[in-house]
Amino acid sequence: MAANQALITIDGSHGEGGGALLRTAFAMAALTQQAVRIHSVRGGTKFPGLDVEDLTYLKALARICRAETTGAEIASETVGFFPTNRPEGFSGALSGDQHQSAPRGPNACVLLGALLPVLAKSGVYSSLAVEGETFGANSLSYDYFANVTLAALRKTGLYAFPELMTAGFGRESKGQVTLDVEPSALQGVTWSDRGKLKEIRAIVSTASLPASVGDRAVAHLRRLAQNSGLQMQAEHIEVGARGAGVYVTSWAQYERGMGGGTAMGMRGLRSETLAQLAFEEMYEWMAGPSTVDPYLADQLLLPLVMAEGESVFTVSRLTSRFLTCSWVVKQFTPIHITIRGSENGPGSITIKR
Repeated sequence: MAANQALITIDGSHGEGGGALLRTAFAMAALTQQAVRIHSVRGGTKFPGLDVEDLTYLKALARICRAETTGAEIASETVGFFPTNRPEGFSGALSGDQHQSAPRGPNACVLLGALLPVLAKSGVYSSLAVEGETFGANSLSYDYFANVTLAALRKTGLYAFPELMTAGFGRESKGQVTLDVEPSALQGVTWSDRGKLKEIRAIVSTASLPASVGDRAVAHLRRLAQNSGLQMQAEHIEVGARGAGVYVTSWAQYERGMGGGTAMGMRGLRSETLAQLAFEEMYEWMAGPSTVDPYLADQLLLPLVMAEGESVFTVSRLTSRFLTCSWVVKQFTPIHITIRGSENGPGSITIKR
């Protein structure tokens, strides 16, 4: 820690009080070269303390900026991160396997998404492979990450190229995603309105299931789009995996902004129902005027904070996660993040240095 930099202390139970708070704090520490100590780790959740996803991310980030750490172990409720070098590139594999006491593995796409802003600012190419869940309920999944998150980030000048090597359905699974990240000069975006609709797409990913499962979901998606007066490109992709699974992702891209919907299969749930759930989530967002959906807003925050120039966008629902992560960012830098709106309602965001 530089002599002129005070240690930043953060209450890990603030706001949503979960893993996103930790990832944001560690990333900001790496990007601003400021030391941070977090107490009450995951204090806003039913399972406090570092989990395998947090620890895998923390150790990767420590390697990227040669950071010293304290409390870096499963279930630790106080953790320190002390960067000693500006972020460097990363080449190699990340896995939660080394943490044998953990009851479940990490989400591969969450880890990649959290590392992206740091790697993009490193000034060199990075190539990494992450093992863990690639399709999960209520979590970032591969098809959304590849087709929504990364497409939106390209508008900021951040270029990353993913490949699904093996699918993993659920936290107990072991999929693998590789990602190549280019050094990027990030620029702000002005997404105060959407502009014209460019395309609507959907992917139904299945593994070790009859082809009819995915085909029925695709057919239902096309019917739903037609009945709504929309044109949709929908496809069924059979992915390699160690177990069975099905996942539906639909999204709409506009000139300025995008959003989507997802649904994960479970025993007893018809594929048509999955298609309906994913489509309706996307369509609900399309029915309003906002330029991004709530989940994409969360993922855009850090890249836009580090971008040159002002950024403006609107979101259909301000999540506790977004508000919490915005608060964390402000603990590290005096950047102006102006949020108009209240939690769980629509909002507009302006980010300006």
